[in-house]
Amino acid sequence: MSDKKKILVHTCCAPCLIAPLQELRREWDVTLLWYNPNIHPYTEYLKRRDTLKDFAEKEKIPVIWQDEYDLDMYLKATDKKDVVRCHSCYELRLVRTAQIAMGKEFDAFTTTLLYSKYQKHEAVKAIGERLAGQFGVDFYYQDWRELWQSGIDMSKAAGMYRQSYCGCIFSEKERYWKPGKVIK
Repeated sequence: MSDKKKILVHTCCAPCLIAPLQELRREWDVTLLWYNPNIHPYTEYLKRRDTLKDFAEKEKIPVIWQDEYDLDMYLKATDKKDVVRCHSCYELRLVRTAQIAMGKEFDAFTTTLLYSKYQKHEAVKAIGERLAGQFGVDFYYQDWRELWQSGIDMSKAAGMYRQSYCGCIFSEKERYWKPGKVIK
């Protein structure tokens, strides 16, 4: 049995996990959480889930699977005019992470969203810290954006599926739809 403290890591995808995982394992006994009802379309959800499954098995990392493709719930949760959509998405996933961390007696929780240079980093941090107080389990904050390129290199070397947008239907639109441009 490990003397390390236990941390639950909300994991959006394996490529965002690969570089931070090395640092986390130095200090923590790591368990992953897959809970991403935001990923759209379903085929994209499956690619990301299965890539994480393969990586976790190879690395012998336990995963808690909240394998719920609940697009309707996600759209309702993020359809609030008074808040930024991304903040609602972070909240949705981090609340679930904190709840599970508390219920399974983890010492802390964190998220791979802190790795991406495209996420609203300060919002993720603020939400995590607020939820730590609410659920009584520490939020482990680490800015992993400095690992961005090494994570890309490592995930490519591992032959991982690498996505080209955040995951939600809105980020897919921002990535691919260009006003006035017709795709044939």
